[in-house]
Amino acid sequence: MYKRVIKRLLDVIVSFLGLILLALPMLAIAIIIKIDSSGPILFKQRRIGIHKKEFLIWKFRSMPTSVPADVPTHQFRAFDRLSRWQRFMRKSSLDELPQLFNILMGSMSFVGPRPALWNQDDLIAERDRYGANDVKPGLTGWAQIMGRDELTIPQKAKFDGEYVEKLNSDRGFSMDLRCFFGTISAVIHSKGYAEGSFDKNEETVGK
Repeated sequence: MYKRVIKRLLDVIVSFLGLILLALPMLAIAIIIKIDSSGPILFKQRRIGIHKKEFLIWKFRSMPTSVPADVPTHQFRAFDRLSRWQRFMRKSSLDELPQLFNILMGSMSFVGPRPALWNQDDLIAERDRYGANDVKPGLTGWAQIMGRDELTIPQKAKFDGEYVEKLNSDRGFSMDLRCFFGTISAVIHSKGYAEGSFDKNEETVGK
């Protein structure tokens, strides 16, 4: 019942309230982005959703417009090109706020495996081993609070699999709560944040 009905109901209610409560802060972020650098305020990118169907993810732009849209961050090392504001957005995850629209529309959930880029074949294949491509991707997930940028692809997929296992059991709600509140702590303490050092990762560049 939780996975089929309650989880989606909570996503709709919380994302709708979040968009209302965060409307002014998001407007302020949009204005700062426009002042801070040239280019669009929002950034959209092709990602892999449930059952490996593609969707467009929305983010606040936190990279120069010269950065290719679909380049994994381990291939982009010139993070000194980022402004202080862009670095702050990425470190604090403020650039992820527009994904509240993705959640409201149903392409994402608050908690689930972070959506892979359409060309991240290695991560997608690893997740297939654990059934992690058959649940909605999330704004945050078990792998994000267990290491985020510091995890290898096999480790991330394994943690995603652990999340799916709990979601399919009677512990789905408690697991989602653990991920939700664990994310708040991880963001505050910058746990697992390793921008600019991606030798073992395949995370994507989000502008």
